[in-house]
Order: sequence, then structure tokens, then C-alpha cells
Amino acid sequence: MPTGQEIKPQITKDTITNKHAIVSGPAVAWLPGNSFYHHHKGTTMQLFRLLTPLLLCLLMSFSAAFAAPPAAPTPAAKDKCPVCGMFVSKYPDWVATVTFKDSTSLYFDGAKDLFTWYHNMQKFTPARKQADIVAITVNDYYTLKQVDAKQASYVIGSDVYGPMGKELVPFGKLADAHAFLKDHKGKLVLRFTDITPRVLKSLE
Repeated sequence: MPTGQEIKPQITKDTITNKHAIVSGPAVAWLPGNSFYHHHKGTTMQLFRLLTPLLLCLLMSFSAAFAAPPAAPTPAAKDKCPVCGMFVSKYPDWVATVTFKDSTSLYFDGAKDLFTWYHNMQKFTPARKQADIVAITVNDYYTLKQVDAKQASYVIGSDVYGPMGKELVPFGKLADAHAFLKDHKGKLVLRFTDITPRVLKSLE
């Protein structure tokens, strides 16, 4: 065939009997019924099956990372609450923790002292600033797991007392806070920004 001459598809008799063979020549290799097509389709599907579990694992890892705050350090035997001066490790169920940019931490023997400190840092720890805080955690009353203090719910006025008497009882789930309020004669469910010096005064 002369160079440069256009190659025209040829209709074959297989056009009638074989729906996959429409034209002759190189173009046939790209039709769905061709073995070349199925070979590459099969390879793609195998690759997809191999990668799917890996992608799912990565997705679950990212979800877990954003679902909960990183675990805060636990208080040592010598760590004291900067508000009341009590040894915090004696009351592990009530521990609240503040972690700073320099990786140091402060520990409190309850959410009430945590908020008392938070609203008057200049009095208790003059060298500390709110801008230096990277994480604040409290223990969920039911699960005893650390939860983000800014996302938690707090019940006041209940018949449950902490190490310092009347307490803000923390919960990771709002539904749990309402159930606790009902079961323990609580007065209000508050969020982080609701807890003001006036609220703390009512707990003295």
C-alpha cells in the first residue's frame, strides 16, 4: 500500500454474525469484545481490589484522628492543682488537663477548678496565656475517657460531688448529660462558653 494512503475500514461478513467485529484492521483491538480490551480491564479490576482495603484503612485512620483529641499526659504523684493545691493523681476519675505549646501540662482535680483557673490565669499562673494552650481535656463521667473540654457538656446542680464539692460533671455526649441530669437531680446542662465566673460562683 502506498505511504500516506488513507486506510479505510472494511465491513466484513462477521458484522452480521459477530457484534464485536465491526471493522477489520488495527481498530478491532479497541472493541469491547476483543481479548486485548478484556486483559486490560481485568488488570484494572485486580489493581482496584488490591488498593481498596488500603484506601479504607487510610480513611478509617484519618476519621479516628479527627474524632477524638490526642491522649493527654497523666498527672504524676507530685502534680498539684494550681487552684486548690491538692494532689491531682489521687482523683483520676475527675482529672482535667491543659496542654501547652511547649508540651508542658497543668492538671486539675475537677472541671470546676479548671474553669476557675481558665477565667483567672493571671492570678494562678501569671506566666501562662490562653494563646499558648493547644488542648484542654476532661474525663467523661460515665466512660472515664478523655474528651475535648470545648466540645463536652457539663451538668451543674446534681447530687454528685467531686473532690472539691459541688462540681461541673462532664460528658462527651449531650444525650448522656441530659440522662444524668434527670437521674441525679441536675439543674442545667452547659457548654464550654456557658461556664462563666458567675456560674462558678454558684458552685462555691
